[in-house]
Amino acid sequence: MGRTGSPRAGPAGGRHDRTGPAGAIRLDLRGEDEIRGAYRSLTTRFGGRLTGAVVQPQASHVLELVAGVVQDEVFSPLVLFGQGGTATDVLADHAARLAPLSPDDVDDLISAPRCSRLLSGLPGSPRVDLASLERLLLGLSRMACDLPQLAEADLNPVVAGPDGAVTALDARIRLAPCHVHDPFLRRLR
Repeated sequence: MGRTGSPRAGPAGGRHDRTGPAGAIRLDLRGEDEIRGAYRSLTTRFGGRLTGAVVQPQASHVLELVAGVVQDEVFSPLVLFGQGGTATDVLADHAARLAPLSPDDVDDLISAPRCSRLLSGLPGSPRVDLASLERLLLGLSRMACDLPQLAEADLNPVVAGPDGAVTALDARIRLAPCHVHDPFLRRLR
């Protein structure tokens, strides 16, 4: 198990949505005994539905963001950015731009959601390193343009801190066969 002195999080594995069933995540686990106890508790609660568990460093309480890509057959790939975590579906505070993104597009994308004001920090909280966040969005844009078989990429939550670290705590990627279609080509029969 390695060093477990710092807080750890233990989400249960199994077939459920992002937020998972209630009680499927254990937080503030310190030491092997607490981790083992949390696993026993999850096993008791979920029985055969539990396919495993992941123990990972626990993120500090920061602003959770979402970043992603979806292929649109008409417009081309769309890059999405906004407030993430459990608030993603409830608040729907996000914006989208067509890929490929220019540096100006990235600035617009980051400043469009209502949560963007939180990125500059509130009293007592640090300012997010916007350059790292911009690199993430430009990378997603580039990936969407280079890989047309990338149907969706959903990074949620993404946490960004003042030190340049941008970390996706969960990622879901869906690939689909690519049918390149040129709407300007006429089909001969």
